[in-house]
Amino acid sequence: MADLSINLAGIKSPNPFWLASAPPTNSGYQVQRAFEAGWGGAVWKTLGDPILNVSSRFAAISFNGQRVAGFNNIELITDRPLDVNLREIYETKKRFPNHAIIASLMMEPKQEKWHELVKRVEDVGVDGLELNFGCPHGMAERGMGSASGQVPALVERQTYWVKEAAKTPVIVKLTPNITDITATAEAACQGGADAISMINTINSLMGVDLDTWNTIPHVAGKGAHGGYCGPAVKPIALNMVAECARHANINVPISGIGGISNWQDAVEFLLMGATGVQVCTAAMHHGFRIVEDMIEGLSHYLDSKGIMSVSEIIGKALPRYSDWGNLDLNYNIVAKINTEVCINCNKCHIACEDTSHQCIDRLTDENGRNYLKVREEDCVGCNLCSIVCPVDGAIDMIEVANELPPMTWNERQSALSLAAECKIDSNK
Repeated sequence: MADLSINLAGIKSPNPFWLASAPPTNSGYQVQRAFEAGWGGAVWKTLGDPILNVSSRFAAISFNGQRVAGFNNIELITDRPLDVNLREIYETKKRFPNHAIIASLMMEPKQEKWHELVKRVEDVGVDGLELNFGCPHGMAERGMGSASGQVPALVERQTYWVKEAAKTPVIVKLTPNITDITATAEAACQGGADAISMINTINSLMGVDLDTWNTIPHVAGKGAHGGYCGPAVKPIALNMVAECARHANINVPISGIGGISNWQDAVEFLLMGATGVQVCTAAMHHGFRIVEDMIEGLSHYLDSKGIMSVSEIIGKALPRYSDWGNLDLNYNIVAKINTEVCINCNKCHIACEDTSHQCIDRLTDENGRNYLKVREEDCVGCNLCSIVCPVDGAIDMIEVANELPPMTWNERQSALSLAAECKIDSNK
């Protein structure tokens, strides 16, 4: 059986599955139940100065029969006294010494306040700290959360302040509500971060009730933007993890967060450079026991590939992730319709005819039966027909061999530039 244990910047845990800082890690009772279920670590719900929460905090969006495809919250950091949280952290760590407990922290941008909070939290035996520079609502309006996380200079400065006092590894949690997350990730590294985690939630408004015109959720008829998470944000999170993992100046481990719902999602994040993953929405949707399937699925996956340790797959797909200008312009695929499987729903024809390249024909055979066929010479391999097709195996995307050598856009432009220079030289 493969070794699932990880070491993220010196923080060890029996498996890569951690609970993210959120409602599931609000108390010692919850975190201890999570560890009993099999979670390898937990990032305690964010600690800081006392706050007041509102009633009616969550909302979700369902899509095509899937409940909680996206999740929204306007809940703030912990509203429980710091002393109570610290006592429960101490008790939990004493009971589960081999599980990772990371304290999520948020504080106003004052050096002495950060030093005080770090010392108090580390005194109860946490394995590491995670600086919350990501919350997009409530705390951001007070100059914390994403208000700090969107400014690289503030990320660097506050990370440095924490590192001045910290004795345990420091993880910096980044906001996706920014043009380029690598800018703040690099700032965190310059400030001395031992690791980074991403993504925090995305600015969002879940919806509007068409009968009452209230926002969803609302508090006594008033609403506010919240943080969006859940399966719908996974592609955004995966891209940001990959961008940071391949960045030359970001050389610290990454804890991947964002829409991770099963072991397959986790493996994708690991392949794209994350050392471990954090989960929130899936646990809120299905409970702590989902980690059993995650552990079993990951273990079987590694065994099936003959891989001895989960650490061996970290970043293995990253070399395949590049920029558009490095893609082969001469690579060619076309759609092929399997008439034995096709149910003639015509969705592929409609999608191609109305919104793509008009290369699927509706034909009739000698027996009067209708069928669909792709004109391969006009197909550009966009994948749309296979995406909208409701039947597995009805449409395959097939590589078409050609005699042209591989050529990227960057290579093409370089060749054209060289040719232009040669022409100029020959005219002299």
